[in-house]
Amino acid sequence: MRIIPPNSIVSASFSQNIADMRARATIVSEESVTGQYVDLTKHLGGRIGDAMISGKALSDIKDQRSLLGIREARLDFVQESLGGVQDRITGLEVRMLSALGVGDLSGQDLVARDAKAALSDVFSALNARHGDRFLFAGDETATQPFSNTDQLLTDIRQLASIATDAADFETQLDTYFQSPTGPWQTSIYQGAATTSDPDGVTATDPALIEVISGLAVMAISGMADSLPLLSQYPEIVRSSAERIGTGTTAVINLRADLGIIQERISKEQLSLDTEETILNSVYNGMVGRDQYDAASELKQLEASLEAAYVLTSRLSNLSLLNFLR
Repeated sequence: MRIIPPNSIVSASFSQNIADMRARATIVSEESVTGQYVDLTKHLGGRIGDAMISGKALSDIKDQRSLLGIREARLDFVQESLGGVQDRITGLEVRMLSALGVGDLSGQDLVARDAKAALSDVFSALNARHGDRFLFAGDETATQPFSNTDQLLTDIRQLASIATDAADFETQLDTYFQSPTGPWQTSIYQGAATTSDPDGVTATDPALIEVISGLAVMAISGMADSLPLLSQYPEIVRSSAERIGTGTTAVINLRADLGIIQERISKEQLSLDTEETILNSVYNGMVGRDQYDAASELKQLEASLEAAYVLTSRLSNLSLLNFLR
């Protein structure tokens, strides 16, 4: 009959206890860092479902805040671009009307050149992007809305050369910019006329068309072009200058509308912050582990493990002779 030495039995028991304490120490160590119980099912029992619902709600808030952040960033870029457009065209209307009022051809020519440069700057502003998304391209977010102003100015010069009078020119100009089949939407603007983004602004927005059409006509009214129609009917240039004025007002109103959306987003973010604070309090009350308590337990476990290792070492050196004594 084989006799198992008592020290082997005791040693095996100690080994199991050591393994259990090491496993517990690992868990407690993690809890002391995270401040949450590792085994929520064991800790909460029947309340685990409530904790999971609260956790899902907190995750949803994080996702909503991320989406609001993206919207906020896009609107900031749009506002910056529209602000650039507004600043660039400010004063052109008054300067052109003043030059026309006193018959200052040199002054008119200077404003025409400034209008041409401003038109190029407006195109650049409307090519703004956020990440990989062109902000003024409608649903064609991967497509740059504009290249340069050359084709647009060529088209407007052509209209001025074939128009019979001021009224005919204005009619053709409206068709050019307003008609879905007109050159503005079919060849100049490369984006989509519609956007599925509720915060989106496209280059077909009436405010922007008003500004761009006014700039385009003013840009060809200088001495470099010397178009007979514009010399014969100065009211065409006057109308384009006034269009800059109404366009500026329209851009300001557009920016105000976007500002309302920005304010709404800001309030939604504050509401999410409040909701998150409440949910965090509830969630942490269910799953939270006092980190000081966890650290204290970890120290006790470490002390117990150290003592167990010492005892195990002594048992391994215990001989049968020492046991019989």
